[in-house]
Amino acid sequence: MSTEAIAAEKPKRNYNALFGLTLLALLVLLWVILSVATPSFASANNISNLLRQGSMIAILAVGQTFVIITGGIDLSVGAVVGFATVIAAMLINAGVPVILAILITLLVGVAIGLFHGFGIVKMGLPPFIITLATLTSLRGIGLLMTNGNSISINNDAFQLFSRNSFLGIPNLFWMVILVGIPAYVFLHHSRWGRYLFSVGSNAEASRLSGVNVQRTIYMAYTLSGLCAAFVGVLLASRIGIGNPTQAEGWELQAIASSVIGGTSLFGAVGSIHGPLLGAFILATINNGANLLNVNAFWQRIITGVLIIVIVYFDGLRRRGK
Repeated sequence: MSTEAIAAEKPKRNYNALFGLTLLALLVLLWVILSVATPSFASANNISNLLRQGSMIAILAVGQTFVIITGGIDLSVGAVVGFATVIAAMLINAGVPVILAILITLLVGVAIGLFHGFGIVKMGLPPFIITLATLTSLRGIGLLMTNGNSISINNDAFQLFSRNSFLGIPNLFWMVILVGIPAYVFLHHSRWGRYLFSVGSNAEASRLSGVNVQRTIYMAYTLSGLCAAFVGVLLASRIGIGNPTQAEGWELQAIASSVIGGTSLFGAVGSIHGPLLGAFILATINNGANLLNVNAFWQRIITGVLIIVIVYFDGLRRRGK
């Protein structure tokens, strides 16, 4: 990178670090308030449940972040999760070894991501349209494959994984760490990560600078599809069934987590730790609201207001540059 680029990158890293600390402080504050408001919040069982609730959305948010940084959007991730539960269930029930079934399911997610990249790069379709079409199509394909029924997974070891813990921490949360660490290295310490930011900032200038813009877009959507398929495997393990209607609305939760975590919907701004914290902030709000018997509709309103406020201030920050 040039000296100018390095100089420009430093304030961005400082901003991400400061914003990350702010989110962490907000999460801790929420935990303290809810622990006082309802003693059952701080119980070991509830904390484990909270970690499980937030983990799958957190992984989805990581994949979504790669796409949003390029200036795109992936509305299909919830449908990919549901479709992946069906693929995993059918393969395992057919006698395919669990590891191989998981790998095939992940490859299906990669294929879906490549299809999105093809639609955007080669067909010239807007990301909103191609991923919305996939959302609808995958739900329908999944329902055709299952005749509208759920597929019970006949493998106890596969199902036990999501319910067990390691060192007192739920296995699902360990999966967040498994995804989060390499994702952080990829986005913040590799040239491919810098390409994502560059394309999101100015695709044409990036192309003239030698960045393969088309390949970068393919990469972003492939990573999003891979993360969604991985979450599908985890969800299938947790609920013990394959059902294409599962994870409905999760795409909006993933986008909300990413935006609350500081990812700009205008592109070129984002991190890995921010969406992870954003996912657990949302999970904490929903968990606390349930314990306090707050109407579920209010939970959606709170999430919507958070998104509006953060996007508004992001717009102010951009105009202030």
